[in-house]
Amino acid sequence: MSALHYPFDRAIPEAREPLEVARGIKWVRMPLPFALDHVNLWLVSENAGWCAVDTGLSWEPCRKIWQKLLDTHRLTRLIVTHYHPDHFGLAGWLQQEQGIDLWMTQSGYFTAQAVSEGTGGYAVDATAELFRRHGLGENDLNKIKQQGNSYRAGISHIPSMFKSLADNQIIRIGPHSWQVIAGHGHAVEHASLYCETQRVLISGDMLLPSISTNIPVLASDPLGNPLQQYLDSLQRFRELPEDTLVLPCHGRPFIGARSRVDAIEAHHRQRCCMILNVLSEPKTAGDIMPGLFDWGDMDAHQLFFAMGETIAHLNYLCENGHLRRIEDEEQNLAFELL
Repeated sequence: MSALHYPFDRAIPEAREPLEVARGIKWVRMPLPFALDHVNLWLVSENAGWCAVDTGLSWEPCRKIWQKLLDTHRLTRLIVTHYHPDHFGLAGWLQQEQGIDLWMTQSGYFTAQAVSEGTGGYAVDATAELFRRHGLGENDLNKIKQQGNSYRAGISHIPSMFKSLADNQIIRIGPHSWQVIAGHGHAVEHASLYCETQRVLISGDMLLPSISTNIPVLASDPLGNPLQQYLDSLQRFRELPEDTLVLPCHGRPFIGARSRVDAIEAHHRQRCCMILNVLSEPKTAGDIMPGLFDWGDMDAHQLFFAMGETIAHLNYLCENGHLRRIEDEEQNLAFELL
């Protein structure tokens, strides 16, 4: 497995000072108030202005950076890779400020509305109930309930109109054509963008250079298999030329998409082996989670990631014939080896 190549060495763009990574493409790094302390945004030149890809969180430090950027970078439109707040949070604000169109996938747009409103399986109580059934303790459940709808707090507002992106759609940005590559597992209908003439992939959260993107089971689809969806989606990136420059939403731009896909697959195989090795007797996701995510005393944000992804691996192993679910009279769930 070859190592990744980072063509910009350890260069990191300063706030308000985008760094050009390819002709007509600039890298903007926005801060985040989490352990994952940044998100990368991209500006693509078109029509005497710039197409922005993703927005950052609805958070005053991000707004201030945008206000400075907009003095020198007039926006022509906004493309959002997926509905998560670090990517979509300022979409409504930017649309109002610049009078631009929002482009994103249809499923992503409507999921943003459902999560923001906390409807049905997207309600906080629904998530807490899913995790309770999977063995999460009361103290941790209370953290999730007390946090409330953090998604709504992370977005300005949802624009009332959008233009839809779909898998394999070709869109023109300035002088170049870009292909939409839809991905699944991390978020509903995530849109990566590939430009063949420039050999550039804006990968969003689907392909990151050093961390594994979160793959959660959601309360709206408790028996879903997002890990299988994600691993299947990764195969699209194997088709790209080996010298493709990958522009991820976290971490540094890199070359080596196929090697990174190999590493991600190995990571998830290792996680699955860890689970199988501890199931000498039936266990819940709550029992298994601390061994997969050694994060100590987790906050609500970390608990959502860790429990959702632990359940994702358990569902994957059930679907692939390694485990089976055990459900008691109160619908509590545990897992055992087949």
